[in-house]
Amino acid sequence: MTDMMDDQKTRASAWFRDLRDQIVAAFEDLEDTQETGPFAQAPAGRFEVTPTTRTSDDGSDAGGGLMSVMRGGRVFEKVGVNVSTVYGTLGEPAQKAMAARGVPGIETDPRFWASGISLVAHMQNPHTPAVHMNTRMFWTPNTWWFGGGADLNPCIEYPEDTAHFHAEMETGCAPHGPDYYARYKAWADEYFYIPHRKRARGVGGIFYDDHNTGDWEADFAFTQDVGRAFLPAFLPITEKRRDTPWDATDKDTQLIHRGLYAEYNLVYDRGTKFGLATGHDANAVLMSLPPLAKWV
Repeated sequence: MTDMMDDQKTRASAWFRDLRDQIVAAFEDLEDTQETGPFAQAPAGRFEVTPTTRTSDDGSDAGGGLMSVMRGGRVFEKVGVNVSTVYGTLGEPAQKAMAARGVPGIETDPRFWASGISLVAHMQNPHTPAVHMNTRMFWTPNTWWFGGGADLNPCIEYPEDTAHFHAEMETGCAPHGPDYYARYKAWADEYFYIPHRKRARGVGGIFYDDHNTGDWEADFAFTQDVGRAFLPAFLPITEKRRDTPWDATDKDTQLIHRGLYAEYNLVYDRGTKFGLATGHDANAVLMSLPPLAKWV
């Protein structure tokens, strides 16, 4: 059983890295093909890739990954695509949080392994929506699960863009269960909500966590299809909106909306809390924050 799970961990980690490579290539291609607009004469953006490390409390190696960030591009103002594979022993606060979620045996055996991809893109053109996507696998000695999803965050909403994004998410869910999309859309609506603002941070998408049907292969296939759905969901919207004229009022609207995004990620986001609590590279964890934001 241990050897089987080790193989599954290896496969999952490799998949997240492969998805990262696909997305990085697609985003750099968008930069190369941007030939109009106020940033068209700037050099095409490229990702700066930095290895990240995690160190356990006793100083031993506890995994790491790659932080890939592009800043000041023609299309992307800031975008990060991170992958990591980390392991070790959960600290007491993380153990209690996992126990509260019903993770079996975590209080007596707090070993863990986690691997995943995390992406957040903030765009130059205010008519082009920001976007978030992540998928991950988590293992403890007594269980495993997958989690993730994607959500669209426009500051200027186009209903047809929202419909397209959700349709692609539904396509990714469809082979795996008739209720997957509806269930995980509802979870996203609940999860990506900002209670102190009494509003959602965007127009939703899908979100799932603790996903374990007992069939690892089926659950891994579902997580792969969620990852595969991302580029078809996001690229056509970006290609359609990236040349839309915009003015100072549009940019102001974008910066204020980014404030909502920053508030959510710093106060409520489960991944941010886990990354900081378990000692992962803080710059990688906070990669999701926008380069500029505004509060009224």
